[in-house]
Amino acid sequence: MALTALEINKAAPRESAFKLTDGGGLFLLVQPNGGKYWRLAYRFNGKQKMLALGVYPDVPLALARQRRDDARKLLAQDVDPGEHKKAAKAAGAEAAANSFEVVAREWFGKHVPNWTKVHSDKIIQRLERDIFPWMGNRPVGAIEPPELLAVLRRIEARGALETAHRALADVARVFAYAVATGRAQRNPAPDLRGALPPYRKDKHFATITEPAKIGELMRAIPGYSGSIVTRCALQLSPYVFLRPGEIRKAQWCEIDLDAALWTIPAERMKMREPHLVPLCHQAVAILREIHPLTGRGKYVFPGERDHDRPMSDNAVRSALRRMGYGNDEMTPHGFRAMASTTLDNMGYDPKLIERQLAHEEPNKVKAAYKRELWKMYLPERTKMMQDWANYLDGLAAGGIVIPFRAA
Repeated sequence: MALTALEINKAAPRESAFKLTDGGGLFLLVQPNGGKYWRLAYRFNGKQKMLALGVYPDVPLALARQRRDDARKLLAQDVDPGEHKKAAKAAGAEAAANSFEVVAREWFGKHVPNWTKVHSDKIIQRLERDIFPWMGNRPVGAIEPPELLAVLRRIEARGALETAHRALADVARVFAYAVATGRAQRNPAPDLRGALPPYRKDKHFATITEPAKIGELMRAIPGYSGSIVTRCALQLSPYVFLRPGEIRKAQWCEIDLDAALWTIPAERMKMREPHLVPLCHQAVAILREIHPLTGRGKYVFPGERDHDRPMSDNAVRSALRRMGYGNDEMTPHGFRAMASTTLDNMGYDPKLIERQLAHEEPNKVKAAYKRELWKMYLPERTKMMQDWANYLDGLAAGGIVIPFRAA
């Protein structure tokens, strides 16, 4: 006789386990501890076997019967349902071990030691926010171009076209790693070439290069009415040619005020090589001004609330906004462009400018000796930095400034 839900619920445990049969080999095994387990008794190749179908009430009566019927269909095809279940479980475990997220995190772990923290954070955040939720659980070898494109379309739909292109580049490298390690047969990312609309990649940061306007900016900076830490970081920016992140994370242990030299370690530089910054007299004066305030801590420009962390990455940008300089007119990164463009127009040797900007060495022979690149042209760079600072101060004074030129 077939079971009913009422009978199952009323079945009380006994001193020993007992069965409540439903038909077709399906029965409910009631244990002395009250546990109720679905089982299917069947024969395969003349042998009596048992298949677990779940636990009641997680698996209700109707679902248990459906699983029984599915198992009997396999028997009709000469397939052992018990072995079929083991194979499916093994395949699921293998698929989980080779899921896109697992492979991507493995790839990320291999490369993160060679990346800056900012760069690595951006990559993993793109993957975690835009890729993993949609195809992280999928076997990496089973993902086809249309599925990948659908994920990228979600990013495109919110107007983040550049992010979609960058995510595609990240995903392509993950698939290439999966192919190389035998987890996938092919990389579907190249098939999407042209599938996303192009975007204008503008690498030029807003800056000021007209001498009169540079003078106005240099006069406005000392009058900034915000915190002294932000003001000093803002004052230092035009004199050092550094990226905003390299300035805001400056540490006192890197700076020798007496020698007027700032040595930034490789792990804090974008190109992963150390960098020497000759400090002009003006830069030394700014650092000496703030030293009594922050010199006992780690960071030259600590956070306003947490002195054990560097200042916000938006502090200098916000200061420029408060001074009336819009994002399309001047940016923190624009101080580098200001120096680079102006010095180049004045006829300074490009190799001195590029080295002081800590750009990648295009000469591969020189790059092979990159441990020495950071020391190259130091006397010439020191003179150039001081000349540049004097030129800025001349513009700030509002006088007639004769552009200097390298000898």
